Amino acid sequence: MTFWTVFIAVAHILGFISSIHVLMTGRTSQGTIAWGISLNTFPVVTVPAYWILGRSKFEGYVTVKRMAESDFGTKYQGLLDSLSAYRIPKGHLPYGSKAAEVIADLPFLAGNQTELLIDGEKTFNSILSGIEKAATYVLFQFYIVHDDDLGRQIKDLLIRKAGEGVSVYFLYDEIGSSDLPKEYLEDLRSAGIKAQAFNTRKGPRNRFQINFRNHRKVVVVDGKEAWVGGHNVGDEYLGKNPKFGHWRDTHMKITGPAALSAQLSFATDWHWATEDPLLHLNWKACPAEASDVPVIIVPSGPADDVETASLMFLHAINTAKERVWIQSPYFVPDDAIISALQLAALRGVDVRILIPDVADHTMVWLCAFSYHESATATGAKVYRYTDGFLHAKTILIDDRTSAVGTANLDNRSLRLNFEITAWVYDKAFAAEMEQMYLNDFEKSRLMTSDDLAQRPWWFKVAVRFARLTAPVQ
Repeated sequence: MTFWTVFIAVAHILGFISSIHVLMTGRTSQGTIAWGISLNTFPVVTVPAYWILGRSKFEGYVTVKRMAESDFGTKYQGLLDSLSAYRIPKGHLPYGSKAAEVIADLPFLAGNQTELLIDGEKTFNSILSGIEKAATYVLFQFYIVHDDDLGRQIKDLLIRKAGEGVSVYFLYDEIGSSDLPKEYLEDLRSAGIKAQAFNTRKGPRNRFQINFRNHRKVVVVDGKEAWVGGHNVGDEYLGKNPKFGHWRDTHMKITGPAALSAQLSFATDWHWATEDPLLHLNWKACPAEASDVPVIIVPSGPADDVETASLMFLHAINTAKERVWIQSPYFVPDDAIISALQLAALRGVDVRILIPDVADHTMVWLCAFSYHESATATGAKVYRYTDGFLHAKTILIDDRTSAVGTANLDNRSLRLNFEITAWVYDKAFAAEMEQMYLNDFEKSRLMTSDDLAQRPWWFKVAVRFARLTAPVQ
């Protein structure tokens, strides 16, 4: 009895101390309250869970702004100066663009060509073709890499390019790619490819922290072309998984100075993983020959001083005058996003949210039912995609502003994951996005209150429980 008395007492002391920590560092009131109550009520279970899953700040990572202030700041500042030569004058950008640039720590850049890549076949054909033409180096980063037909096709191509003298840097998330065999990585490394896990547990304060993920998907070739978007590397992203069937996803290709912004994102991640900032890469901007599309690349993550991804979404929604169309496979927004969508609808903005009808992650899928009523209370519409699984992360604002990236509208993407999004200010690209959305709406059904009302009581209870766990999903 004495042992258990001491054990319980120590657990409660640690729970109290941990609750003070979450009170001082928690990013949302919902998460802070949930953790605080749990830590003091069930400390035996919750204390270890909090120190593994609960922290919202990533320690030790050098952000873009901090890189400029570091020991090699002089060289790094020269890289930023090379980009600013293509910076777009303030009067040529939409209202509020200054806020976007400050949030991103990077400028809107002119001189780009953009290509919308819908679904896996078009995306990976474009990426493989770009790697095939690489003359100097390839930067290759994905959250998930599978050792399947597509994964081996990419591995073989990277090995062949390395044999031709092209430098290849291969970065993957250790949790997202946890099933990637050692043999796959050994094949890359034996060919001279630098393959490295992002390793979110690096550093003494992150040793037990597995809740942060590097969810970015970035490919850069020679500093001139870049690809970002929702796909990972695996056969399911080509629609070959019988469980999901058609995999609806979106990527984009960028040619021009903004490719260096994507390269900068990769370089900061590589610097964390290896201590090498990759200053030897090509950092001279090369504009596209026949296009002048303004693009800003927005890396975001738990090491940022502010909630970059959340602020960018809020900023876009709040500036909308005619339309806010959003695709997100995981729709678990916080109160601020919900309020912004409600206000947009009250302003007469056409608000449409497109989410999957097929469950990928059950708790997240259940959460969407709970958010339907609040999201649509002022006239917004929620659609469920029925032609396979929707995994695209895009947004279309009015007739000119659009974004393609890796961030979902959930707590994990907004606060815990390292993400990247390309924002484009161009009518032609927005028109392509509009047509993409219209095609997707035709393959979707409008969600109504009956979607939840006609479900059994136990399903409604599960939905409410899923909503309570939203801050820690």
